Amino acid sequence: MKKTKQQMTRSSKSKQRAHLVVRMNILFFTIFLLFTALIFRLGYLQIVKGEDYTRILARTEEVPVNTSVPRGRIFDSQGRILVDNQAERAITYTKMQTTTGDEMWGIAEQLAQLIEKDDSQITKSDLQDYWLRKNADDTYQYVDEAEQDAIEQDDSLDNSQKSREMNRLIRASIPESELESFTEQELENIAIYREMVSGYALSPQIIKGEEVTPEEFARVSERLNELNGVNTTTDWRRVRNSDLAILGTTTLPKEGIPRSELDHYLARDYSRNDRVGRSYIEQYYEEILQGQKSVVKNITDGKGRVIETQTVYDGDPGKDLVLSIDTEVQARLEEIVTNRLLEMKRMGGTRHLDRMFFTMMEPNTGEVIAMVGKILRRDGQTGEFARDPETGGYIVDDYAFGTFTTAYEPGSTIKAGTLLTGYREGAINPGDSKIDEPILIAQDRPKSSVFNRTGRIPMNDLTAIERSSNVYMFKTAFTLAGETYVPKESVNFNLDAFDQLRNGYAQLGLGVPTGIDLPGEATGFSDPTNDDAGNLLNLSIGQYDTYTPLQLTQFIATFANGGKRVQPHVVKEIRQASENGEQMGVLEAEIQPKVLNIVENTPSEIDRMREGMRRVYQGEQGTARAAFDEFKYDGAGKTGTAETKAYDPVAKRTYDTVTLSHVGFAPFDNPQIAYSTMIPWASTIDVYETNTSTPLTRELVDAYFEIIENRAKTTTEETLYPQIIPSVSEDTIDEEDES
Repeated sequence: MKKTKQQMTRSSKSKQRAHLVVRMNILFFTIFLLFTALIFRLGYLQIVKGEDYTRILARTEEVPVNTSVPRGRIFDSQGRILVDNQAERAITYTKMQTTTGDEMWGIAEQLAQLIEKDDSQITKSDLQDYWLRKNADDTYQYVDEAEQDAIEQDDSLDNSQKSREMNRLIRASIPESELESFTEQELENIAIYREMVSGYALSPQIIKGEEVTPEEFARVSERLNELNGVNTTTDWRRVRNSDLAILGTTTLPKEGIPRSELDHYLARDYSRNDRVGRSYIEQYYEEILQGQKSVVKNITDGKGRVIETQTVYDGDPGKDLVLSIDTEVQARLEEIVTNRLLEMKRMGGTRHLDRMFFTMMEPNTGEVIAMVGKILRRDGQTGEFARDPETGGYIVDDYAFGTFTTAYEPGSTIKAGTLLTGYREGAINPGDSKIDEPILIAQDRPKSSVFNRTGRIPMNDLTAIERSSNVYMFKTAFTLAGETYVPKESVNFNLDAFDQLRNGYAQLGLGVPTGIDLPGEATGFSDPTNDDAGNLLNLSIGQYDTYTPLQLTQFIATFANGGKRVQPHVVKEIRQASENGEQMGVLEAEIQPKVLNIVENTPSEIDRMREGMRRVYQGEQGTARAAFDEFKYDGAGKTGTAETKAYDPVAKRTYDTVTLSHVGFAPFDNPQIAYSTMIPWASTIDVYETNTSTPLTRELVDAYFEIIENRAKTTTEETLYPQIIPSVSEDTIDEEDES
């Protein structure tokens, strides 16, 4: 039966509706699946990964901010404040991530109406930047078209290189007259703007941090709501109450972190304009002194703009350092050394004398009690000694760091180390007797002891130390080198003896780092390329390798304490910041003695050398008897004289000189101090008469014990929170004066 047209139409519509229903069902099912997947995904993110993403969010929002927390202070061993912080008003600017250059210029112009800003730090580049901004519509007005075309048509340059070259060309084309045409107001705007752009987003930059007047501070404070990113706050200046050089210095905020150390400090959440220690104690203990900045959480809107700042951590001031150095002792010893240096300089033959050192440490703990170094200032251009324009006298500078950064031949002070090596290597035995006589080696100059140029004197090891026999040391070196001395015959030394002696000296602290907690320590100088028979003999009496004054002190301290090489240190305590400004803060750490090594000799061998050095002070023929015969503290020591070369920067040649030294410890049975004196190039050889380092050492040691005895009469009982007391010196040194 044939279907009508109407029936066929209804059938077609029914099929279309059926297909539509199927499609709709598929669509709804697909949507259902997508929503189901989305719900599962959201659940996964919230339940499984929620804590991880919360941590990530916190990490991106919590930003350490330089709030200029006070740096840790530095005290001497008695609580005298040596390095302090001085609060001052400051005006800062913090740039947001979305801040534009135009916005900053607007703020700079507003600030310039409220404060006076020094423009002396403006660079030519700053002036060019401003000119380009001021002439943004016509920056090419002075550019040579041919040079411009040459850059644009240079196919060897990519787009970024062309852009750099064009920028260089535009800047170079700006006439000096244009850069010199800016008004005083414009220069002040530029000076403020350059400070604003010198840092990173969310890192406060000091716009004016010194000599902010109360009026300026008040004017800016009243308009903070109009000056986005500007704040009035407190900054801290570093002030020293001592000229002791080893205290070190810090960079200024305008200098910031040194480029060579930028990555190191940025990895530790420093800002580029943070103060950091750049020398000695300030540098070595940087991370302790620096303190902890506050941490803030920046709440941003959808466009990344900060709409709220929440403090997460308030920050802490830096920890305080208590030094082992006693500045009353230090000042007295510095005065003596300075006076004796100037007195010696007035004597004949001292044209090369320009420095003097004395160091003292506690031999059992390693605490450095005093570190004295003085040097005569020289003219930087002529090399001549500088003179005070008012008095005409020499200018003496602090050179305490020279005690561990410069090295000299010490002479006979190391002879006890030579004999300990001889004992240990089997070259000699305690009590062995040898003949002191001139040493005659074929084709070489005679070598002898100072007290015996021609005769033959028998002596044992104790007498050799007491009288400072060179020959006893020479003959010990002969045996170490596998030779027996025969007058006028040539020798064939086993040069391994150099290593034996140097290893023996190293056990006592010579030629190796002392471990002092200060940067830049030198270890002295040795030159194996010149090791020969003559220099082996010179090495055995301290006239070949060089050592620092501090190494000599560690050397004698090792004898004083019975054979332990103890690491010296200038910091003895780390404390929390004071809560009331009158007493020191809570003790956080006390530096403990550290034994670097124990000398590989028997106690009896070490005691024998101690006895030999006591004879130097008290023996009938002791080389220091004249100065120490009536020394009531029953000490021991050794004198030293070395023939050395001094370079004259004016004459540009070397001269034969004498370097003087002295080492010692006291009291003998229970040593409290070990000390060394060094006077490099004290005199030319032709006029040298006597070792002036020995009476100088006696004067210095007496001064120390006098201070300690007087203090014992008035010292109160120690407390957990020692009292803070004023510095010995009334002078202050501002950080700006040190930069």
